[in-house]
Amino acid sequence: MFKRAEGARYKWLIKELHSTHLFDWYLEIGCRSGDTFSPSRSKTIAVDPFFRVEQNAIGQKPALHVFQATSDDFFASGFLEKNGIQLTLSFIDGMHLVEYALRDLINVERNSAPHGLIMLHDLIPFTHEMTSRDLDKLPPGPWTGDVWKLIPIIRRYRPDLKLTVLDAKPSGVVVLSGLNPKDETLKQNYDAILAEFQELTLQDYGVEKFTAQYELTDCRAEEEAGFPLFAGIKLDESQALKPGFVSK
Repeated sequence: MFKRAEGARYKWLIKELHSTHLFDWYLEIGCRSGDTFSPSRSKTIAVDPFFRVEQNAIGQKPALHVFQATSDDFFASGFLEKNGIQLTLSFIDGMHLVEYALRDLINVERNSAPHGLIMLHDLIPFTHEMTSRDLDKLPPGPWTGDVWKLIPIIRRYRPDLKLTVLDAKPSGVVVLSGLNPKDETLKQNYDAILAEFQELTLQDYGVEKFTAQYELTDCRAEEEAGFPLFAGIKLDESQALKPGFVSK
């Protein structure tokens, strides 16, 4: 039986987080409409190969860097290294195939501050159909692809990471903490991981075996408590930008 995420919607969760928390550097991968990075008040980097933003995306950010590129090309550009940027908070919502999501996770952790956090979207499917890898036959409604596999991969290869699953609808938000930017376990085992997991279906892996690897955390309770998961990376509100006209 599936363990379904039925809390508040994930876009509400992200918006509330940004409205109450200021971070040094925020990265978002997979943000075509801008709905989830627009509320950010932090220095922000947005990466997507096909943007369609129809809102004020800069808002109260002190800086916004937009890369209309794949995440692989973005990381290969060396932008983060050249500018001495260590990511404080990242939200990975890119291509929903395990080989892409795993590379994003590897690259994001490598460029994160040791105390940073990584959020992963769509790791909690609730039907077999939505886990399809066939891009030519996507199901109607939510599509999570096979990024659910990151949970058993992390459990096996990176048990040092703390994995918290927020019950944000429709398919969860996973928060990773305890990052180690110098750890290369996932990179070194990338080919072996894909050899085992890439063509594996959730049906063959077993839904019960999968859901036994996580518990759902109430995201509304997390918000009402002031987002304690994110307390260690929050900047003081005195550093928030308050843009205004300098002339009429």
